[in-house]
This record gives sequence, structure tokens and C-alpha cells, in this order.
Amino acid sequence: MKITKAMETALNKQINAEYYSSYLYLAMSVYFEQNNLNGFANWMRIQAHEEWGHGTKILTYLLDIGAGVNLAEIAKPENSWKSPLEVFKASLSHERKVTGMINDLYNLARSDKDNATEIFLQWFVTEQVEEESSAEDIVSKLEMADGVPGALFMIDKELGQRVRVQE
Repeated sequence: MKITKAMETALNKQINAEYYSSYLYLAMSVYFEQNNLNGFANWMRIQAHEEWGHGTKILTYLLDIGAGVNLAEIAKPENSWKSPLEVFKASLSHERKVTGMINDLYNLARSDKDNATEIFLQWFVTEQVEEESSAEDIVSKLEMADGVPGALFMIDKELGQRVRVQE
């Protein structure tokens, strides 16, 4: 199967973006762990694994269709925040950026009349709805918890319940 050079380049760029996302969420996990919020750290570490899996899914697709894979350097992520709310606002902003990138890929596949890639990318379109919703939910909870004694620890306990699911 052939894809356009533009699509191959864009998918390789997305691999890098997904691996960067993994690295960013790992940095966020470290922040939480260093601040004794192990439930938040757990949630972010699982998110880091998910994002790595997303990058690998695209890489595998490129290999499966005989396209080129060009791994690029992964940029250093942000690693300093003022509060858990600031971390999750950054996470939500990042997910919105990734959603835009996925939508651009999907639109490129559609304009290229690349049905296979369009169908492949549908999974990512759906996944981004879940990613944004999840981050928005936690931002809302952290905003409601502001100034409420013990609320942060209740959210930490809730986020500690997240378990890694193989995709």
C-alpha cells in the first residue's frame, strides 16, 4: 500500500508527538511522586504508558504498509509546576493540541483519498475525545477542591485506583 510522502512525514511527526506526550506525562508523574501524591503519580504514569503505546501503534502501521519510519529526537518536557491543578490544566491544554494534530492527520488522509489511513486514524479521533474528557474531569474536581481540606487527598486516592489497560 502506498501513502503520500506528506502523509508519511506527518505520521512520523505524530509518532514523535506521542512519544513526547509520554515523556511529558512521565515528568508529571515524577512531580506528583516528589510531592507525595502517589495516586496522581500513578494516573500520570499510566497515561505515559498509554501515550507510548499510541506512538508505537502509528510506527507499527507505517511498517505494516511499507512506509518509512524516521524517529526524531524527543524534546525535553516541562518539569516544574506550582500545583496539581496547574499540572492538569497543562495536561488538558496538551491533549487539545494533540487533538488538533490528529484532526489534521485525519483531514490529510481524507484529502489524499487514503481510506486505509483514514480508518486507522479514526481510533485516534475517538481516543482524543476520551483523553480530553478525562483531563477536563480532573481539572473540574481540582477546581472544586480548591481550599477544601482533605479534598486533594480524596482525589489522590481516586486517581490511585486507575489501572493500566492494554490497548
